[in-house]
Amino acid sequence: MQEQIPGNYPAPDQPIDELALAEIKGAILAKLRLAIGKDAGMATRRDWYKAAALALRDRIVHRWLTAEKESYDAGSKRVYYLSLEFLIGRLFTDALNNMGLLPVFEAALGDLGVGLDDLRKCEPDAALGNGGLGRLAACFMESMATLAIPAIGYGIRYDFGLFRQIISHGWQQEYPDEWLSFGNPWEFLRSEVVYHVHFGGFVDHVDDRGRDRATWRPAETVQAVAYDTPIVGWRGQHVNALRLWSARSPDPLRLDVFNTGDYLGAVAEEARAESICKFLYPNDESPAGRELRLRQEYFFVSASLQDLVKRHLASDGQLRSLASKVAVQLNDTHPSLAVTELMRILVDLHNFRWDEAWKITVATLSYTNHTLLPEALETWPVELFERLLPRHLEIIYRINAAHLALADQRCPGDIEYRASVSLIDEKSGRRVRMGQLAFVGSHRINGVSAMHSDLMKETVFHDLNHLYPGRITNKTNGITFRRWLMLANPKLTGLLREVCGEAVLDDFSLFQRLEARASDNAFQQRFREVKHHNKLALARLINERLGVKIDPSALFDIQIKRIHEYKRQLLNVVETVALYQAIKDEPQRDWVPRVKIFAGKAAASYRYAKLIIKLINDVAEVVNNDPDVAGRLKVVFLADYNVSLAEVIIPAADLSEQISTAGMEASGTGNMKLALNGALTIGTLDGANIEIRDHVGAENIAIFGMEAGDVMVRRKQGLDATDVISRSPRLARAITAIESGAFSPDDRARFASIGHALRYLDHYMVSADFDSYYAAQRSIDARWQVVPAWTRASILNVARMPWFSSDRTIREYAEDIWNVPVRAAAPVSEAGAQRGATR
Repeated sequence: MQEQIPGNYPAPDQPIDELALAEIKGAILAKLRLAIGKDAGMATRRDWYKAAALALRDRIVHRWLTAEKESYDAGSKRVYYLSLEFLIGRLFTDALNNMGLLPVFEAALGDLGVGLDDLRKCEPDAALGNGGLGRLAACFMESMATLAIPAIGYGIRYDFGLFRQIISHGWQQEYPDEWLSFGNPWEFLRSEVVYHVHFGGFVDHVDDRGRDRATWRPAETVQAVAYDTPIVGWRGQHVNALRLWSARSPDPLRLDVFNTGDYLGAVAEEARAESICKFLYPNDESPAGRELRLRQEYFFVSASLQDLVKRHLASDGQLRSLASKVAVQLNDTHPSLAVTELMRILVDLHNFRWDEAWKITVATLSYTNHTLLPEALETWPVELFERLLPRHLEIIYRINAAHLALADQRCPGDIEYRASVSLIDEKSGRRVRMGQLAFVGSHRINGVSAMHSDLMKETVFHDLNHLYPGRITNKTNGITFRRWLMLANPKLTGLLREVCGEAVLDDFSLFQRLEARASDNAFQQRFREVKHHNKLALARLINERLGVKIDPSALFDIQIKRIHEYKRQLLNVVETVALYQAIKDEPQRDWVPRVKIFAGKAAASYRYAKLIIKLINDVAEVVNNDPDVAGRLKVVFLADYNVSLAEVIIPAADLSEQISTAGMEASGTGNMKLALNGALTIGTLDGANIEIRDHVGAENIAIFGMEAGDVMVRRKQGLDATDVISRSPRLARAITAIESGAFSPDDRARFASIGHALRYLDHYMVSADFDSYYAAQRSIDARWQVVPAWTRASILNVARMPWFSSDRTIREYAEDIWNVPVRAAAPVSEAGAQRGATR
C-alpha cells in the first residue's frame, strides 16, 4: 500500500487509489477471519470494528517501532509524562485521521457493506479520566507525537475508570463503566515488563563506612504489568506510547489456604492488589478510601520511575546523565511521590550520595499545577505515610530539614514562614503536603494560564516562590485541533480548507484568512449552514436520549464540565429560573428562543454538586412541560458526559458558558474547544478566558462579573449576600422559588440548603455576580437577533484561535522546561504573532 505523503493529505473529492483500497479490504477481511475468527457473513458490527482497528493498528506499529529505534539511535532526550488521568476517548477515527487513512478505510468498509460511523460507535470511550486534567494529558500526548518528541505517557489501566453516570428521577447515580468488557484492540500487553512495587513494613539502617544505608523491608509487594497503546501524531510521521500499569499479586492464589477450604482467603491478596487499578478516584471519605488512593498514586509512580530508569540505563549505561537525557513532567499533585521515589532509587538502590541525588532529581522533574484551591492540593496524614510508605516518609523528613534550613537563612527566626513552607502541615493534624513536595523537588513549576501562574505566586505558593525565585513559569493550556476541529467538525474543516488552503491543516496560523470573509454575506450563509447541520445532529441526539424536542434554530447555550460549585452551574440554573419567570410574566414578548444544555459529572461523594444536578433536572421538568414558554426556553441535562459526547455538543454550540468564580479556574480547555468551533464565550475574567479575550477581541466575547481581586475583597467582608439580594428583586424571586419548592413539589424542602447558601454562604459569588450575569445574557439575546453581526463574531472566534493549539503549548514546554528539540514549526503569520505578543 502507498502511504500518505506528509503535506499531501487527500482532499475530500480526491479519488481513492484502487490498489490501496484493495489492500485495506484484504487486510480487514484477514483480521476478521484470523484474529476474530469470523466469516464476513457471521460478523457483528463489533467484529467489523475490531477487525478494522487491528488492520489499522498493524500500519501504526511500523511507524511506532521505527520512531522508537530512531530516537534511541540518535540518543534523543525523552519526555515522560506522569498523569493519573488520560481521557483519550475513542481512538479509531482519531488514528485514521492522523495516519491519513480515513478516506481509504471509509471506502473499503463501504465496499464491504459496513459504515465507518457505525463502527466508530462500537468503540467505547476509554474511561481513564474525569475531565480537563485527563483530556489535557491526551491532547499533550498527541501533540508530542505530532512534534516528534520522543515521549511516553504513564498512568493506570483502570478496569472501570470513572463511573458511568445515570440520571434517575433527576438524581445522579453511579455505575461501573465497563469499557474493557469486549477487549481493547489498541493495547499491547507487555507480559515481560513487570515491576515490583512495595508497601508497608519497616526500614533498617546500618552504618557503611560513615554513610547511613537504608534498607526498606516491605510487608507487601504488588506487581505492575505494562500495557502499551500507540499514540499517533499528525500525518503519522511519529508515534509514541501511552504505557498504563495494571496491578496483580505475585501469588494470585494461595494454594495452601485454598486447600484448607478458605476459598475467599486464598485469593484475598490478589483482590487487594487488583483493587489498585479497579477504579479511578475511589471515595476518600473513609480511611480505606484514602489508603487506596495513596496506594494508587505510589503504585503508578514507582512502576513508571523504575521503567524509565531501566530504559535510561539500557541506552546510557549510567544515571549521572539522567537529567540531560530524561525530562519527567508531573501532571498535578497526584504523581508528587516521584520526588521521593526517584531519591529512593538513586540513594538506596544506586548508592548515590544525597546531595548529588537531590541535584539530579530536581533537574529531572517539573510540576504542572492545576488548581489554586488549597483543599485540592493533596495532603496525606503522616500516620498513613508511616504505615504505607515508611522509607518515603524518612526521605520527606530529610528533604524538609534541608528545605527549612534554607527558609531559616532567608527569614531567620520567622516561625510562621517556616510553617507555611514546610512539607509537613503541623496545624492540620500533621499531614504531608504533596503540592509543596512537588514544588521543592522540581526545577520548574508551571501554571496553565497567565492569570493562574501570576496568582500562584500571590496565593498558594507565595512563600515558596520567595524561597525559590524563578521556578514558576507559565504554559497556557492548548487543545489538539486534529480532534476538536477536524474530527469533531468536518464540515467547518472543509470550509477552512477551501478558504485558507490545504496547508491550513498543518499551519493553523492560516486561519487568519477567514477574517477577510467574516463580513461576506455568502460566506456567512455557508458558515451558518455548517452550524445548523451540527445543531440538527445534537437535537436528534437529545431527542433520542431524553425525548425532548428542541428547535435547532434556537440559541444553543452550553455548559459542559465537571459539576463543581466554583464552576457555577448553579449561577446558570438560577438565571434560567429568572428567565423562565420573566417569560411567564410577559409571554407576548418577542423572546429569543434558547436551549440550555448542561452535561457533567459530580464526584460520587460531592453531595452538594449532586443536589445541583437534581435542581437542573427539576427545573427542566417544569420548564419543558410549561405551555406558556413552549418554543422559547428548554433545559436539558445530558448524562454520562465524555469525549465522544463532547464531540457532538461542541460543534453545535452557539454560546459557551465559562462562568467560574474569578480566580478559581486555573485555565480551562472547554472554553478553547467551543470558541474554536465558533461559539461566543460568556465568562468571567478567569483562567484562559482572559487570553481568549485578548486573541479574539473584547467585542467578540461577553465578559461579566467580579474580577479575582474583587472576589478576595468581598470574601474578607463576609459571605452574607442578603445585601445583594435585597437590591435585586429578580434574584430574590428566583431564590424564593427554588427554596420554597416551586420546582420540587414532591419535596418542598429539597433545595432549602441551596437557598440558604445563596443567601448567607455565598463563597462562590453566585448571588454577588447574578445581576451582572443576567444583564450579560440579555445582551447576548440582543446580539443573537442581529444575525450578520453574530455570525461575524462567530467566524472571528474561529479565525483567531490558532494560538490555543496544544502544539504551541508543547513547543513551549519543550523549549523552556524540557530542553528537547521539536519538529520545525509551521510559519507564523505576522497578524498571529502580533496577537500573541499582546498576551
